[in-house]
This record gives sequence, C-alpha cells and structure tokens, in this order.
Amino acid sequence: MSEHVDKGRRQLLTAATVVTGAVGAAFAAAPFLASWKPSARAKALGAPVEIDISKLEVGAMLKVEWRGKPVWVLRRTPEMVAGLSAIDGLLADPASEASDQPDYATNEARAIRPEFLVVLGVCTHLGCAPLSRFTPGDAELGADWPGGFYCPCHGSKFDLAGRVYKGVPAPTNLAIPPYAFVDDNHILVGQDQSRAA
Repeated sequence: MSEHVDKGRRQLLTAATVVTGAVGAAFAAAPFLASWKPSARAKALGAPVEIDISKLEVGAMLKVEWRGKPVWVLRRTPEMVAGLSAIDGLLADPASEASDQPDYATNEARAIRPEFLVVLGVCTHLGCAPLSRFTPGDAELGADWPGGFYCPCHGSKFDLAGRVYKGVPAPTNLAIPPYAFVDDNHILVGQDQSRAA
C-alpha cells in the first residue's frame, strides 16, 4: 500500500498551527504584562501634590496628604526663623546630619525659603502625629518652651524646623519630603527642587 504525502499541505498546516499558537500566546501574555503596570490609584498615591500657599497667613500651618502621609507647611514669622539658632544646644541634631531631608534643606531653617517649613507630620519615634505648639511658654510644656511640635504619645519634642530635642524618644529630626516652589504661591510636594529648576 502506498501513501502519497502532500508536503505542501503539511507545511501549510504546520505554519497555520504556529501562527495560531503565537497569536494565542500573545493574547495570554497581554493581561499578565498589563498586571505589571501600577494601578491608577497607585499612580495617584505617588504623584506630586500641589499646595496653594497664597492665603497661608504668617504663623499658620497647612496640612495636606502625600503618599498617605501628612505634610505640614508652616509659614514662620521672622521671630520664629530668628529663634532657630538660639536653641542649638538643646537639640540632638541641630545641623541635621543624621536626618532625612534633601540637600537643599540641610540648613538651619531646613527649608528652601526660611519662611516656609515643609515637613512630614510623622514622629520619628513610633509614627504618631505631633501637635503644633507654636506659642512660646506653652502651659503644658513649660515657661522655657520656645515653640515647635510636641508628640503627646511619648513626649518627643521638635523645634520650629522639625529638629528633635535631646533626651526624648524620637531618634531623628522630622523628615523633609522632596519639594519645589512652582512659583511664589505654589509648592509641589513630591518633586525635587533641583529637578524643578
């Protein structure tokens, strides 16, 4: 018995099978590869946040959220800025050498512009939210209190630049997030000043 093999038909069937398999593999891989992309919610959480500071009065503070953390923008009075150097001896890290901040905020005011402090409102001890106690001589904190932030959970104290006092549970200064001035009335938290320039 002799069988005739049609080689052309066999090649056509082989090619059709390979093409069908490749198309099927592409359709199967597409959702898998798409799952590697961050979701819209994840993109939004990591996106920079623009803050309008045009109506922020001197001595007042704004609170916003960035990446699920509170960010505080304090518009310091000239007296607040001038008093920062007077308490260096009471601070654990007055030069902010062991703290988390961008290079442009490694100065006494820990800020691009001394008038505006941009800081994460999270205590570096256990992640509690410190309270603003800007009035010098606060009744709860004593007559020698120069003004700053106080964490009531475990007693950590920070000055008006977010620098931690000696002898408190918090190990480092409050963190300064990356930020940039878009113009005189807007701050963009989440974008480094050196990239904005």
